Amino acid sequence: MVNAMSIDVEEHFQVSAFDGHIDRNAWDRHPSRVEQNVERILELLDEYETLATFFILGWIGERHGQLIKRISDAGHEIASHGFNHVRATSQTPAEFRQDVEGTKRLLEDICGTEVIGFRAASFSIESTNLWALDVLQESGYRYSSSINPIHHDHYGSPSFPRFPFQAENGGLLEIPISTTVLMGKNLPCGGGGYFRI
Repeated sequence: MVNAMSIDVEEHFQVSAFDGHIDRNAWDRHPSRVEQNVERILELLDEYETLATFFILGWIGERHGQLIKRISDAGHEIASHGFNHVRATSQTPAEFRQDVEGTKRLLEDICGTEVIGFRAASFSIESTNLWALDVLQESGYRYSSSINPIHHDHYGSPSFPRFPFQAENGGLLEIPISTTVLMGKNLPCGGGGYFRI
């Protein structure tokens, strides 16, 4: 079995649970914690000789380019988390394409390596917007980790496979977030909130 470690790089005020409570236009006025938190994560990963994939918001990349370069220089994979942590379910195909292509270019310019992975904000690729997987492939991504095969009040698609699968078009690889099965239901066992619980 292959185990993979991934980290979403976003500020504490950018999570979807704060939509409607924290004005996106005020994000720059909030104290930043991302650098100190990522530095601690990098120290832990180095101590345990572990490499990870860092799914990074373009908003973070614009403001903390040296941090992104440091992550890349330490041997970790840089992947896209979109620009402003906007759920794919609330974007049109054209908006989504502009978001994922712009963020990919930005991160590649910062770290000097190709960005091939993507994770949608709040695992927001679901049965209603599978067109997003086509857009990702057309935009040069080779895999996504955007589907969470659980039932949750904000996201989730419990009917999707629990293990990596090819999108219908046969190109893009989808790597769902880890789950376990209990009494016939998929339960989460990966993700920051679930780790804290």
